[in-house]
Amino acid sequence: MSEHTDAMSQVAELEEQERRLRLPRFGNDDAWRLGCLIADLAQERGAAVTIGVQRAGQRLFHRALPGTSPDNDAWLERKCRVVERYGASSFLVGTRFRAKGSSFEESSRLDPDRYAAHGGAFPIHVTGTGVIGAVAVSGLPQAEDHALVVEALERYLSTAGA
Repeated sequence: MSEHTDAMSQVAELEEQERRLRLPRFGNDDAWRLGCLIADLAQERGAAVTIGVQRAGQRLFHRALPGTSPDNDAWLERKCRVVERYGASSFLVGTRFRAKGSSFEESSRLDPDRYAAHGGAFPIHVTGTGVIGAVAVSGLPQAEDHALVVEALERYLSTAGA
């Protein structure tokens, strides 16, 4: 299978995740619970990550686990800007560019010091409202950052409180 075909297949998978992982509501307490869930999952795995949850530009949750640095905060901000601009996960946006035979950095015309289409930031999509924010992780390889956020959202949605 070619790299282009792989990227096209991955785009479909990532789009399906975004259709599936929509929340009925999302307030400050939800941000806290989701952020803590991600932190717990990361700590169980010994993953050194920084976690952020924001809504409408306001940071509602932030946690830097041992082994992270200020660079991880910068990555969170850059990935979340991609979610805000495109209304899609940072991993999906980057993968869409790769599926077209290019890269986000080459073709987006956006400042790479401010935007990073690397895995780890996922849109907070409230059913009936749309994308209202982002949940993000930085510290692992991009596919693993993305997978950690997706796993946490799946668990969060499966709980009675979601």
